[in-house]
Amino acid sequence: MKVKPLADRVLVKPQEEEEVKKGGIIIPDTAKEKPQQGKVVAVGPGKLTETGEKVTPEVKKGDMILYGKYSGTEVTIDGEEYLIMRESDILAVI
Repeated sequence: MKVKPLADRVLVKPQEEEEVKKGGIIIPDTAKEKPQQGKVVAVGPGKLTETGEKVTPEVKKGDMILYGKYSGTEVTIDGEEYLIMRESDILAVI
């Protein structure tokens, strides 16, 4: 895979939740919520300000992050599901 996000965008591999919950109940795929955490796979070079200065991203490759439920754009690369989102859509680093 050779994907390089532009500006302040980040490529994230969503982490799927476990299939079985505490009580042993299996939740079908149709009832599952979208994952809200993932691993950063690639980071863009950073955003340019109005004065032309580059703001380097705070996250780096390999970070585990939390993001909003409907953040980013879903893409499929080499048969794998990923999200491309702006760094501002990231809520926290775990």
